Amino acid sequence: MTAEQDHSNAKAGRITISVDAMGGDLGPATVVAGIARSAKKNRNIAFILHGPRAELERLVAKRKPLIGRCQIRDAEGVVRMEDKPSQVMRHGKGTSMWSALESVREGEAEVSVSCGNTGALMALSMVRLRKLPGVDRPAIAIHWPSRNPQQFNVMLDVGADIRADARDLLQYALMGASYARNGLDLSYPRIGLLNVGTEEHKGRPELHDANDLIAEFAPRANFDYVGFVEGKDIPGDACDVIVTDGFTGNVAIKTGEGTASLISDLLREAFRYTPLSRLASILAYTSMQRLKKRIDPRRANGGVFLGLNGTVVKSHGAADATGVSSAVKLAFHLAHSGFSEKLAARVASAPALAEDDVNDQPSDGDKK
Repeated sequence: MTAEQDHSNAKAGRITISVDAMGGDLGPATVVAGIARSAKKNRNIAFILHGPRAELERLVAKRKPLIGRCQIRDAEGVVRMEDKPSQVMRHGKGTSMWSALESVREGEAEVSVSCGNTGALMALSMVRLRKLPGVDRPAIAIHWPSRNPQQFNVMLDVGADIRADARDLLQYALMGASYARNGLDLSYPRIGLLNVGTEEHKGRPELHDANDLIAEFAPRANFDYVGFVEGKDIPGDACDVIVTDGFTGNVAIKTGEGTASLISDLLREAFRYTPLSRLASILAYTSMQRLKKRIDPRRANGGVFLGLNGTVVKSHGAADATGVSSAVKLAFHLAHSGFSEKLAARVASAPALAEDDVNDQPSDGDKK
């Protein structure tokens, strides 16, 4: 296949996703299998695949759904999981990760997807795509299985930056609301601020300040602010978006992953305990498969980098073909909704809303 043929076909009403083929723990074969699965399900998607040309051409040739829908960009360098972000920023120009982001920067693709090093991906994303005007700290947002009708809640930040002051948390709330509208189709999302308790006197000073700011912005920013929420509300139905700093958010998702793995192992052990329990496992097979699908982290795979001039989806490093396909599905959905432009407009509205707050304040004469 030729790049020219791929390009013309990709532009035929399709949304183009730029994919770093070399970032995942399972190698490029898994990434190619994942995008082929997406291509088979969705005729309106095309890809620009970044990595060593010879290897990728061989893998793509085996996947019929990708024929005529996948350009290959030669990039010999690979960002490894152990590489430091500072090193990648200085020496990462020839890597598949850099090349994948460059396609978004140049407008050739709407979204970039990578399974690679999170810190390096965020660092390169900020260098190549730049932050949106008014954004101090970008955030990573994820979907978390929940009791809500949409089946998932949004949580951010989950690791882009361990620090966050009141203004950062307000920006996270604005970006999280926009993501919930476009990623979960919620027209009026409910925002909660994660704290050690729901009482107003609890928590750090920056949380109290953020609580006041978000409450002030909520009516005109078109979301419902429910106030402080606790860890038990992350998978609950008290809100749709959970706002927190990157340190707390990252600890929460890693705890959730470990707990889910433990429960799976304990269930498997329990069903093997006696012949009767093994029989029970057979009788409960359909229900257990339904439960497995409901909490399968691969279905919620994909953290979205918010606050950049372009959309980047970070897939889990250990994602299999199903996980990669889920990340691509999320990327397509966001691109199709025009999420990047809507998020930029939402962030840009924050100073105007703040100015309205100032203008609405009574003057000294009015106070008298």
